[in-house]
Amino acid sequence: MAIVVAVLLVLVVGGMSVAGGYNKLVGLSQGVDAQWAQVQNVYQRRADLVPNLVNTVAGAANFEKSTLTEITNARASVGKVQINPNSAPTDPEKLRQFEAAQGGLTSALSRLLVVVEKYPDLKSNSNFQALQSQLEGTENRIAVERGRFNEAVQIYNTAVRRFPMVFIAPIMNFSPRPYFSASAGAETPPKVQFDFASPSPAK
Repeated sequence: MAIVVAVLLVLVVGGMSVAGGYNKLVGLSQGVDAQWAQVQNVYQRRADLVPNLVNTVAGAANFEKSTLTEITNARASVGKVQINPNSAPTDPEKLRQFEAAQGGLTSALSRLLVVVEKYPDLKSNSNFQALQSQLEGTENRIAVERGRFNEAVQIYNTAVRRFPMVFIAPIMNFSPRPYFSASAGAETPPKVQFDFASPSPAK
């Protein structure tokens, strides 16, 4: 009888431990998904700013049309990556595709801003000044939210890989989540800078 009681006690304690571990992983997984939604929000904010930026810059006389086409195409490429905005990806390749598309838009924006420096008249455009401020703030938020996402993933992945959950988590359909990778210079958010050189004084 004592053996039966002991076995039942072990089963109850074991069951409670598994249940507690499951509930913890659910909470951490939800935390990763919530942070992913924040990442999506800031990237969407940037995508929403692009048409206004393009339209404002396009108003400058003789502005390079190829630069505007490039940034428009880069924004369209971002939209082609189908990824759930409310659930963080579990497939590293899917996250890599997302990063590649967003990186293409970042690159196109950087090139646009280099070209734009040849047009000092844009500096006095109030719409452009407002976009400058909004875009700079958005780029900073992207860096912050990506960092927070990686922190949430680290906490979740650590819980999944700890004993005894490393054996139980796969049975309950919990697997490690991929991180945003850090490319060279990723620790510094892209500089969105509109410092135009003053025209040389007439001689």
